[in-house]
Amino acid sequence: MITIKDIAKAANVSEGTVDRVIHNRIGVSKKTEAKVKKVLERHNFKVNPVASALALKKKHQISVLIPEHDDSDLFWKSPYLGVLKAAEDVKNFGVQVSSFKFNQSDPISYLKAFKALLETKPTAVIMVPNFSNETKQIINRLEALNIPYLFLNIDIEGFNNMGYVGQDSCTAGYIAGKLLHFNNLQPCEFLIIQSSHDITKNNAISNRVKGFKDYFFKNEINSTPKTLKIEDINNVLETKEIINLYLQTHPEIKGVFVPSSRIYKVVDCIDNNRLQDLKLIGFDNTPQNTECLLNDSVSFLISQKPFDQGYKSVRLLTDYLMQNKMPKHKIYLPIDILIKENVKYNGRDEFISDKNNTVK
Repeated sequence: MITIKDIAKAANVSEGTVDRVIHNRIGVSKKTEAKVKKVLERHNFKVNPVASALALKKKHQISVLIPEHDDSDLFWKSPYLGVLKAAEDVKNFGVQVSSFKFNQSDPISYLKAFKALLETKPTAVIMVPNFSNETKQIINRLEALNIPYLFLNIDIEGFNNMGYVGQDSCTAGYIAGKLLHFNNLQPCEFLIIQSSHDITKNNAISNRVKGFKDYFFKNEINSTPKTLKIEDINNVLETKEIINLYLQTHPEIKGVFVPSSRIYKVVDCIDNNRLQDLKLIGFDNTPQNTECLLNDSVSFLISQKPFDQGYKSVRLLTDYLMQNKMPKHKIYLPIDILIKENVKYNGRDEFISDKNNTVK
């Protein structure tokens, strides 16, 4: 049986646009309306009046708990924009999506945002679990209220979340190890640079590091990656001194792995004469990281498709609420390897506007 999703794909429009045309709502241009109606006629599409009435009557609230972004850390902008795009696509199905942002360095901000989220009386919640103790408090509250919840980007075991949408972090780290090794086949050593913030608060980071080390162990490569932990990577002068001193005393290091979206900060701290002799790999095509890739400071970036993470999370919960369709417990997105020549084809966030979303 032909579905609205099939019609939308055939007409190259959103499902929300098809729904507006079917129910004669405003907001669709004459040209687009004619194109959609032509596809509807070609497939002899008939509206189920009972299902349509139920869908219009039933209202759902999906509330999203997500870290805020700023110019120094743009990663979270992408999943947020994915949420916005999905919110636009599902609103005509009677689903309202609201986002609540928190400071990922401040547990009080995390709990405050959750408190505001609860005031929306959510039917379901998408959350980025950030602080262990506070996450337990939040989940205890959600479960007491019988509100289903989905983890986005960061996967934490031991909870009853409906599912997880994000990257297979161990595999991504394994791929990073393979790339660096293939790019440095002569005998050499590899360095993992982590900030204390990432070590203590992000389970994805630790899994990437595990995967990176597993590559060398499982393939019996005579190299044990070293780890350099930076207390405050935003302290440029101190970080620069620490990194360059370490590289000076360990000249055998030819590859550097930064298991987060902060590789551009590491690049800024490495002396140019040393940077030329190193192969660097990091995560996420933020503007700063992309610039490092384009100017050859970084050899590879691994993309975890953050926009798609946000978008898919909303669509999965919408399917659950509207059709009682239970998502898989682990929804892993493709792992993209970005190089200088293909990075410009990977992003699509710039086409999305955030002006119409409800944000707290």
